[in-house]
Amino acid sequence: MTEPCTYVIFGATGNLSRVKLMPALYHLEVAGKLPHGTRILALGRRDWDNERCIREVREWLKQKVRNELDEEVFEAFARRIDYFQGDLSDPAMYAGLRKHLADDAGFPSNVAYYMAISPSQFNDAVDRLGNEQLFEEGAGWKRVVIEKPFGYDLESAQSLQRSIGRHLREEQIYRIDHYLGKGTVQNVLVFRFANTMMEPLWNRNYIDHIQITHSETLGVGSRGPFYDGTGAMRDMIQSHLLQLLTLVTMEPPVSMEAEALRDEKVKVLKSVRPISPRAVHAHAFRAQYREGSMGNERVAGYLQEDKVPPDSVTETYAALKLYIDNWRWRDVPIYLRTGKRMAQQQSMVSICFRHPPQQFFRGTQVEQIKQNWVLLGIQPCECLRMEMTVKEPGLEMRTRQTSLDASLRGDDESQTDAYEELLLDVIDGDRSLFLRYDEVEQAWRVVDPILRSWSTNQDFIHTYPAGTWGPGESQRLFDTEEHHWRHSLDPD
Repeated sequence: MTEPCTYVIFGATGNLSRVKLMPALYHLEVAGKLPHGTRILALGRRDWDNERCIREVREWLKQKVRNELDEEVFEAFARRIDYFQGDLSDPAMYAGLRKHLADDAGFPSNVAYYMAISPSQFNDAVDRLGNEQLFEEGAGWKRVVIEKPFGYDLESAQSLQRSIGRHLREEQIYRIDHYLGKGTVQNVLVFRFANTMMEPLWNRNYIDHIQITHSETLGVGSRGPFYDGTGAMRDMIQSHLLQLLTLVTMEPPVSMEAEALRDEKVKVLKSVRPISPRAVHAHAFRAQYREGSMGNERVAGYLQEDKVPPDSVTETYAALKLYIDNWRWRDVPIYLRTGKRMAQQQSMVSICFRHPPQQFFRGTQVEQIKQNWVLLGIQPCECLRMEMTVKEPGLEMRTRQTSLDASLRGDDESQTDAYEELLLDVIDGDRSLFLRYDEVEQAWRVVDPILRSWSTNQDFIHTYPAGTWGPGESQRLFDTEEHHWRHSLDPD
């Protein structure tokens, strides 16, 4: 039986709490998954009391819940919520928080601190919580949930780890990557390890190359100042796409237990072939969207976005070619790509198989059989497709591509948000979908040479029109002329 806990949400009046955390906790209430006695302590700077906080949460939920707000369920949910006003930069606030938790016997002694705050505040918040002995586990467990990014580069990630490591054991730290909470991402594991027909083919002997794409139609919007200091490589590739890469390419773990799973993911990242400074140009590409059209609407370029410096060379598009130097994947190119203001919202893994070793159909209408693909659609289309070559009906030998589709969710099955599962995993102590520090460090080691090289080259960046699939120059990353970006789940 899962024990109740106190969820202390730092930054509870901010955007992440409004858009993701409170709706996810409410949906857990709807599903009856929150343990009896669980409380939510919303911590923020605004001059609110409990009643004002609950009114605000109600308005947030009206905009975000999957179905109409259930008033009876909301009343039960609202009884869990308390508001605590405090400034994170004020050391006295932490003493007040300790007293507030101790004075009310209704707060469970198991406590999860959720850092829904700026990454620059992680260090100070953890340090002050530790100084007030708020991580002591004598009467119950204490866990800290930290949002990405964990550090700005390899050096800052190591520094942050040393700092929070003075107060927390690794088992208490839950580095959250909401991308791993998506059901389709987890389905990669099920597809690979619950279906024996694929395992014999899942290696360099049969797979030609792999592509992992996350494209967005949105621009940076109001996040200009944050994004300009981050860029696409840090925002998506270092975290989300490298995590997807590990799930697609890892060896079968000895069990699905958290540490066994994460051990295999780390082995993949350690096996990524290092990129030397001289090889960055051949392995990485960056670009920035300029003015263009999204549908029938003209949209501004990145440099015209609010609060973006007019001379910025921050990338809104990044592509990366990697190799994994192990027995299974040696010399198989893996292409990762992400971008904003692209032609379509799409997140997918595309696995291209090799051509048959012999052309059997010489002298027929079949000039060249197309390669087989396995496609994993993550969002917005959640599906698994296998593209096969079949003969067309008729007297002549002609072929066409067809696909075997497996829907990952039935029409009567509701979709859950990634945060719902992850918030519940924190209570359950299941760390399978959270990042261990050595995963984070190894991921930074992969991209750090690229980031250093780009930081010294501030004179030029390629551009692409908004509403397109990015710059054609990124094709230079491909090993052969036959390789091309796979944009869609539909047959090429």
